[in-house]
Parts: sequence; structure tokens; C-alpha cells
Amino acid sequence: MSFGDAIKTVFSKYATFSGRARRSEFWFWALFVFLINVVMSILISATGGISIDLDTGEISYGATYFLAALVGLALLLPNLAVTVRRLHDTDRSGFWWFIALVPFVGWIILLVFTVLEGTRGPNRFGADPKLAAGEAPAQAPQV
Repeated sequence: MSFGDAIKTVFSKYATFSGRARRSEFWFWALFVFLINVVMSILISATGGISIDLDTGEISYGATYFLAALVGLALLLPNLAVTVRRLHDTDRSGFWWFIALVPFVGWIILLVFTVLEGTRGPNRFGADPKLAAGEAPAQAPQV
């Protein structure tokens, strides 16, 4: 799956928490969100999206800060959905997402789950997305 295909797929399944997501779909989406965050951070820094009055200590937020907040909110639901579908591909319930809330180690465990190869063939969450894309299943090497 290419970068563009992954982004299209995630947006077409904006709030779809059922089914499975391939590793490439998940990680290309993660790269896309990272790049959007970099662009938003640069815009906020360049336009003074957040400023602090040194005399009073008052914080003021500019339009680009609110734009970045809206973009973040718009990407929240598809981000959760693709993460749940990625967990489904490894034959885990979407509720495993909450492991990320465990201090210090939770996000590491979730990261490991998203890196692992998905279940080959169908599982309780649906058909293998690699087979659905027309790819042949990986064969074990002959001994």
C-alpha cells in the first residue's frame, strides 16, 4: 500500500472501528499525522500563534493556534479508528488502545502491538487485508 492509498483509505474509513488495517496503512497514516503536526508547529511559531506578555504573564492565542487545534480534532477520530483496526489485525480487541494510558510502559506496549505482523488469513475481526488487496500469502521457506 502506498502513502497516498493509505491516507485515502483512512479518510474513507474516517470513523470505522471495525475491520483490519495493515501495518503500511497504519504507519503511513502515522507519518502523515507527524508531517501535519510539523507544518502546524512551524505555522504557529512563524505567526506568533501563542504569545506571552512578559509584563503581565498573560497568554494570548492567535488564529493559527486555533487552526492547529481544529486540525488536531479533525484527525483524532480517524487516528483512533486506524489504531483500533491495526489492533484488530493482530487479533486484539480495540480496547487494548487504553493500555497506552498506563504510565511509562503503556505506550511502549501499544507500539509493540502496532509493529507486530497481523494475523495471516481471516480472524474474528475480518478478512486478511493483504489477501483482500490481492497479495499472495507469504510462504514459509523450504528446508
